Amino acid sequence: MADEYLLQKVHGLSDLELAVLLCLIGREHGILSTPAEAIDDLVQELLLIARKTFGLECAVVDCDAETTLEAFASALLHPDMSTADASSQPRPASYFSSDPTKHSSSLPVTAGPTGQIANCILAKNLNRAPRLVQIQALELLRTRRIFTRTAVQTAPKQFVFLPLLEARSGGEAHVTAHLNDFFALAHWHDPDDGFVNLDELDDGEADELASTGSVVRSRHMSDATSAVAEPLLSDAEIGQLAQLSKEVQVDLDVLRYQMNIISFLRMHRAVASGTTPTATKHFDMLVRCLAPLHGLDYVTPALVELAARSVYLHRIQITEPEKERSLQWGSSLEAVRAILVDLGPEDVIDEVLETVTAPL
Repeated sequence: MADEYLLQKVHGLSDLELAVLLCLIGREHGILSTPAEAIDDLVQELLLIARKTFGLECAVVDCDAETTLEAFASALLHPDMSTADASSQPRPASYFSSDPTKHSSSLPVTAGPTGQIANCILAKNLNRAPRLVQIQALELLRTRRIFTRTAVQTAPKQFVFLPLLEARSGGEAHVTAHLNDFFALAHWHDPDDGFVNLDELDDGEADELASTGSVVRSRHMSDATSAVAEPLLSDAEIGQLAQLSKEVQVDLDVLRYQMNIISFLRMHRAVASGTTPTATKHFDMLVRCLAPLHGLDYVTPALVELAARSVYLHRIQITEPEKERSLQWGSSLEAVRAILVDLGPEDVIDEVLETVTAPL
């Protein structure tokens, strides 16, 4: 079990910090979303979280429909390399395209093999990027490598990839299908809950962060102190939590509860897809990662419920009324439409958790 000092630090984290911590403990990746009007605040908050809380170097990839494969690959590099003055360098021909004129993205491009992939990638609006770019992102997550024009870059040992998406709810935030299933968890942040680290900055620091992404200040430091502090959670502490998660015990009744939730989700009349084998693997991983954060060396039904809400939020796809299975046995299409209207993944998960009986 984690020591009391480490647990105190964990219990002081915000919801966004906890989401990133779970990704780091499980060595997985997650989708973070918020309404469109708060997406820039979410990016800045995650920059601060990565550096202040976990000591990770960040690279922000601002995606749109014009993002090219070359621009995407180059933007993943360590900020010290990717923000170099590209205007003084000749723009290289694309490694991925036979037409060297197709470089419409505004993302910075670096030439040569000297770049290094950042520890934390914040992929803003990744869902808007072309399908080929999203497939390249999937290859990066699968192989931990990416091809630039002149070299193959390898992701560092401590590496997390976080798409930051605009969505009115967590169930609306997803990327292309196969890439979507690769993300272990999803979290929707309500702007009304605030952005803890961003709110602590003064106006000058906020402007500097927006322009350079380089403001780093410990939450325990006084305003008069400007030196960069150690991160709140060190690599060793994250490693300790990861090791504890591997030692967590799961009772047979709790495991049966997990499997029942999966079965009920799969059979829910509103679910078209999303209960994949990969989701089951991530479900098991997440319940084990949650236990040491609560000072436990075993899994409780409450932790299973927390994990289910995160694992399936971005995966569940609601079926079209015309394809709902009860129509095969004479149900009315109008009645089915009335049932499915405004039904989202959050509602499906709530219904299943209310239906499946948790072990005592």
